[in-house]
Amino acid sequence: MSITEEHPDLLTLDGFDEAVIGVVERAGLLAVCYDRNKIISILMRDMNQEEAWEYYEFNILGAYMGESTPVYLDVMPL
Repeated sequence: MSITEEHPDLLTLDGFDEAVIGVVERAGLLAVCYDRNKIISILMRDMNQEEAWEYYEFNILGAYMGESTPVYLDVMPL
């Protein structure tokens, strides 16, 4: 079952399904959690690394869409 099927009311990013790593909860609010590095990799299919980071920071990370705005995790190697 996909995140959107299990949680149809949560906001998601179009075209970034493969970067979803789960759902997080804070203070009773749920949000879809994305792997930041996977988002950058997806963006780099159509742009260089600098452009991908700029796009991510301005258009994705900087976009507040209400209480269920997605969250982004910087996955650290173990």
